[in-house]
Amino acid sequence: MNDELPKRYDPLAVEKAVAERWRAQGYSNPDNLPERHREPFVVMMPPPNVTGSLHMGHALEAALTDCLVRFKRMRGYRTLYLPGMDHAGIATQNVVEKTLQQEGKTRHDLGREEFLKRVWAWKEQYGGIILEQFRRIGVSADWSRERFTMDEHYTRAVEEAFRRYQEKGWIYKGTRVINWCPRCATSLSDLEVKYVPERAKLYYIRYGPFTLATVRPETKLGDTALAVHPEDARYAQWIGKTIDIESVDNNIPREESPRKKTVQIQVVADDAVDPAFGTGIIKVTPAHDITDFEIGQRHGLPSIMIIDEHARMNENAGARYRDMAAAEARAKIADDLAALDLIEKVDDYEHNIARCDRCGSIVEPIPSQQWFLKMAELAEAAADAYRSENVRIAPERWLHVALERLAHERDWCISRQLWWGHRVPVQGETDVLDTWFSSALWPFATLGWPDATKDLIRYYPTQWMTSAREILFLWINRMIFSGSFFMGKTPFTEVFIHPTVLTKEGKRMSKSLGTGIDPLALIEREGADALRFGLLWQLTGAQDIRFDDSAIVAGRKFLTKTWNATRYVLGRIGETAVPSTAPEPEKEIDQAILRELAYAVAAVEEHLEALRFGQALERFYEFFWHAFCDKYLEATKKREDEQAKLVLLWVLSASLRVLHPFIPFATDELWEKLPHQERTPLTIAPWPDEHRK
Repeated sequence: MNDELPKRYDPLAVEKAVAERWRAQGYSNPDNLPERHREPFVVMMPPPNVTGSLHMGHALEAALTDCLVRFKRMRGYRTLYLPGMDHAGIATQNVVEKTLQQEGKTRHDLGREEFLKRVWAWKEQYGGIILEQFRRIGVSADWSRERFTMDEHYTRAVEEAFRRYQEKGWIYKGTRVINWCPRCATSLSDLEVKYVPERAKLYYIRYGPFTLATVRPETKLGDTALAVHPEDARYAQWIGKTIDIESVDNNIPREESPRKKTVQIQVVADDAVDPAFGTGIIKVTPAHDITDFEIGQRHGLPSIMIIDEHARMNENAGARYRDMAAAEARAKIADDLAALDLIEKVDDYEHNIARCDRCGSIVEPIPSQQWFLKMAELAEAAADAYRSENVRIAPERWLHVALERLAHERDWCISRQLWWGHRVPVQGETDVLDTWFSSALWPFATLGWPDATKDLIRYYPTQWMTSAREILFLWINRMIFSGSFFMGKTPFTEVFIHPTVLTKEGKRMSKSLGTGIDPLALIEREGADALRFGLLWQLTGAQDIRFDDSAIVAGRKFLTKTWNATRYVLGRIGETAVPSTAPEPEKEIDQAILRELAYAVAAVEEHLEALRFGQALERFYEFFWHAFCDKYLEATKKREDEQAKLVLLWVLSASLRVLHPFIPFATDELWEKLPHQERTPLTIAPWPDEHRK
């Protein structure tokens, strides 16, 4: 037996061979599971972008989900871990447009039909690389059920969802202020906007008797009110009044010296004002700020659009500033105001600038005619699901965050001015739907909805979902209200908001900033099991993980320890086979290790059920390394009795089963080397349960 197990653990060779064995066995497909696997445990893979590649956040999400899925499968659940990809409208369109740029072309040169052919060709050749990378980390998903949000059936589900929302009267087309990317020429979702800390100037501008602080003096030309907080005593006497203020005359040609003009502006009271910001009074520009737009709606304020969809000043900015880029106009109007003694002071100021996540352009809030989905009833349905505990969220601190967002949910801008995506299903419409509109249907559209398929009947609702915290509002909440509305049941019962993986210094990982860590490089160096170990080891309940690759090195050492312990046991047992049930030895030392094993297994179960992955791994690490290897193996080195051999084999076989969800490749290879009386693949081997006796 000992000759069959190499002296040195070679993770890359082992992982390749084991992956092939898993494919041949096919037990990731619930249809192939034995009869004892009855009660379903279903997890939908958060669909990565078709353009994506594995980063540390993906690796963490994959490791913890697969750990739970493998644990449940061994516990006898009919597990379905369904994989798939999102078409990622803006990201994918940008990638293909960049390839066209290299040919000196734009998508408009090709036309919509030919451009979409190019996108599909790109998807077939390059898209989905990330799913192969998920396989490298050992994800035991049912690849036969892989889904894509632009598949024909999924597209039909999206169109059906739109139609049903229309029938409820919840879809409308209207003009509201939205996030707009001048470069991509489309509206953006919140997730497609990244906020980048940048140095700026904070201008304190005189508005009649007041002084207001703003970083965007160019929007002064679109002001239609001033606003204060209703309980701010400093300004109580001004609420409801109209005042005269001096401003720059925007009709004076730019080559002439600036001149003042007097305009009238009203003062309103609104809870949206932060009394602690600046001087506690803000200018309201309803056309160029989402919060200001809502203030304007509440108070019936006029809306004056002065910046167009190309981020240039329009005719409403007057002859002095018309056709200037917004950034140029900012500097010009600041100089003009200063020349007119209308600027009290200017401070250096650091704040977050909204930029398009795909192209880096500054996002302009502008009024735009778009398709919207009314959110009042849908948001309440999601909130009810949380309050009734039909959906439980962990860690519990995120419950308040989710409910707070739902209480202030705006109508959802669901249209995008792109070519790649699901066309808005209205005759003559050229816009496509927001990517999140389709992904909100993921837990049931992947199972065949709107048809009543066998999979939909058997596997909906699912049991578990995980995501990063930034996806909570954009995806988790939307899946909850979508499932509640279309299926009459929430799409899952438990949500786990996993930590964000940061650098060791506590910075966000970013390839562009040089702070990213490539998980595939770590797999090449240390192996997938070591990476899984290192990530799960650090998953102890903190909001963020400061990634330390010393945990991966520790994982590699533990794998070597497990490998060597197995070689040692195989060299000691002779012709003895793994017992079919736990031994009942007479010696106290043997009884003690079996008791410690039972305690350790029970603790791992408890921790995993409570999603304490790091604590579960650490508990069994301590048992295996110290109680079993350091103490029991050493204490039994000179024993040749059959009882010692049976206990050695039983504890080792049980340990490999318990460790399998965490480090599946090495444990599977070692399991295959054990002398089983009846060989059962480790992926479906029963979880040790002698602690229940």
